[in-house]
Amino acid sequence: MLAFIKKFFDIKFWKFLGVGVINTLIGEGLKFLLFNLFKIGVWASSIIGMVVGSTASYFLNKHFTFKNKDKGWKPVVRFVINIAICFTLANVIALPLVEKFCLAHSITMFGWSVETFAGNASMIVGSCLFVAFNYIGQRFFAFKNQDESTNTELTQDD
Repeated sequence: MLAFIKKFFDIKFWKFLGVGVINTLIGEGLKFLLFNLFKIGVWASSIIGMVVGSTASYFLNKHFTFKNKDKGWKPVVRFVINIAICFTLANVIALPLVEKFCLAHSITMFGWSVETFAGNASMIVGSCLFVAFNYIGQRFFAFKNQDESTNTELTQDD
């Protein structure tokens, strides 16, 4: 179990988090800009921000974080499937639950209306869930390298 934890939180994990900062600045910045400045809805803002941030994520994580050598459409398709599942799962959990909770208890901050705060809070929680789901999906599905499974077997035998 300790070997698995060390492998899970190795340099790839830290690179993924670093790339995530860049993706966050791009995708989340756009999402909150669209929602707050242009008054586009929560779902539409989330989708647009996710598409733009995910495009940057694909290239940075494929080449920098996971050093995936797969060519052609296969890694793109796996990445898109992963993003779609993670985005849907995170937002189906976070957006309605957090929004309903904030609205039911009239929670707000920063001088925002309850509705605006609820929208922003639900997007933040959804984004946090997305990061956790996405790391697992990218590492073990979208950009899984063939040599990684061989290294795991060797580590377990030692």
